[in-house]
Amino acid sequence: MRHRIKGRKLGRTASHRLATLRSLATALIKHKKITTTLAKAKQTKLFVEPLITKAKKGSVHARRLVAKEIHDKRIVQELFGEVIEKIGDRPGGYTRIVKLGSRMGDGAEMAIIELVDYNLGTKKTKKKNKPKAEEKNTKPAQKERSEVTENEKKSEEPKKEIVEQKQTVVADDLKKIEGIGPKIAEILNSNGILTFSDLAKTEVEKIKEMLKTAGSRYASHNPGTWPEQAKLAAEGKWDELKKWQDELDGGIDKS
Repeated sequence: MRHRIKGRKLGRTASHRLATLRSLATALIKHKKITTTLAKAKQTKLFVEPLITKAKKGSVHARRLVAKEIHDKRIVQELFGEVIEKIGDRPGGYTRIVKLGSRMGDGAEMAIIELVDYNLGTKKTKKKNKPKAEEKNTKPAQKERSEVTENEKKSEEPKKEIVEQKQTVVADDLKKIEGIGPKIAEILNSNGILTFSDLAKTEVEKIKEMLKTAGSRYASHNPGTWPEQAKLAAEGKWDELKKWQDELDGGIDKS
């Protein structure tokens, strides 16, 4: 009997079982979907969902609690950035388990465990074939459209020049700055910060005002090191930037 015995041992010692769950949780956050046995999938669900709930708080204390279980710094950053922003205000039920049947050989029950918000899917619309009669009718219309007057061409040329001028500004990937996720990058872009040099020239207090305006979820972020990181990125000093980022904790300088 298993009275008052919670969880599954998974045929392992306590330390080996904990290491297995940490590894599965790390793989799930990284790949968003993994295939394993049904017993491991159920236990991983119980292990990883409380970590995601803690990460939604966005505080330094929550980051340290999660880092005790997820030892890969990049995965912790991805959890607090991309994953939490994707989940949004979902109150729970972050994962889904789909049974796959028995495995050949030992007959173990297999399953897929995945993050719900990363498997929404998109509907593909089928193109309808036009009847031949309609195709024939479209040919005269295409001929009329091809007969554009010289005045119309001249009026279109200034528009093309304006569009080309707008496309000359190429935005940098601000997510390379530690502490900035996809949503925060969108907030900065909407406020005119498109490149590393733009971010390097922006004062920290002004960035804090942008985050505060975007909502309480983003106001808790500390952008103190973002302009300095962006300056190194703008100057192409990637090795120096990476070395410094390894010393940072979620973009915060603890030294």
